[in-house]
Amino acid sequence: MIQEACTLCPRRCGARRTAESGSGRCGMGTDPVIARAALHFWEEPCISGTRGSGAVFFTGCPLGCVFCQNYSISTVKEVGKRVTPKELSEIFQKLEEQGAHNINLVTPTHFVPAILEALSIRKPSVPVVYNCGGYETLETLRMLEGYVDIYLPDFKYIQPELAASLSGAPDYPETAKAAILEMVRQTGPAVYDEAGMMQRGTVVRHLILPGHTKNSIAVLDWLAANLPDGVPVSVMAQYVPCGKAADFPPLGRRITAREYEKVQNRLFELGLDGYIQERESASKSFIPPFDLRGVT
Repeated sequence: MIQEACTLCPRRCGARRTAESGSGRCGMGTDPVIARAALHFWEEPCISGTRGSGAVFFTGCPLGCVFCQNYSISTVKEVGKRVTPKELSEIFQKLEEQGAHNINLVTPTHFVPAILEALSIRKPSVPVVYNCGGYETLETLRMLEGYVDIYLPDFKYIQPELAASLSGAPDYPETAKAAILEMVRQTGPAVYDEAGMMQRGTVVRHLILPGHTKNSIAVLDWLAANLPDGVPVSVMAQYVPCGKAADFPPLGRRITAREYEKVQNRLFELGLDGYIQERESASKSFIPPFDLRGVT
């Protein structure tokens, strides 16, 4: 597969991508590069359940946040093995055989055509989860309709200047708003099985950043005003300094108890359904080793 002018992500860089290489922001070719494919137990309870989510971690990322907790594969791109769409389909099947509640595509945007080909070879019998940073084009999302059962996007920033500083994407807020509404349109309200596992729906995540509670509260306000009933929100307190975070104070520290309480209180005031992590969950232990498990 060759893309002469890639426009899959909102960067719309127009890079020429071959199967093996690409000169765009993501730095990837069109064949998926995977750092890990294994059962993962650190998602929301309705995603990880008791048997784990079948998480496929893709190397590269169109967004490139300075504090990314998967920095070694999203930005530095240290680890990863290239696979064909057929091999990717086989990886999905192996995760199902291991008992995965779902197939969880982590940072998949830049490989969407190959992922669609893999899903066309064999549609998994468990839900397909699209786990992304929220920085998506409507055109790419509409390609996924009918293939993705659950969307798991971030809504990182509502302040353009913060998005510009930390992700080089001043268009992030408006882009993510439109993307989230499109995801919700596709999936509708959350549907769960008898064990409480999500089968269809959208969960919107927000990571509290140290020193930026105003951003977090404004994100929650927008979600409360714009999400229909039945769309859960997940507020994450797991922030630990990673990547280049130390170069962007106050990102070189964890969130404080006061910061956590301010955002938590706003979540409760708004009456948003969903999840909030305990502040004590902030540990690098939830970051899996990117050791090519399940790929080689």
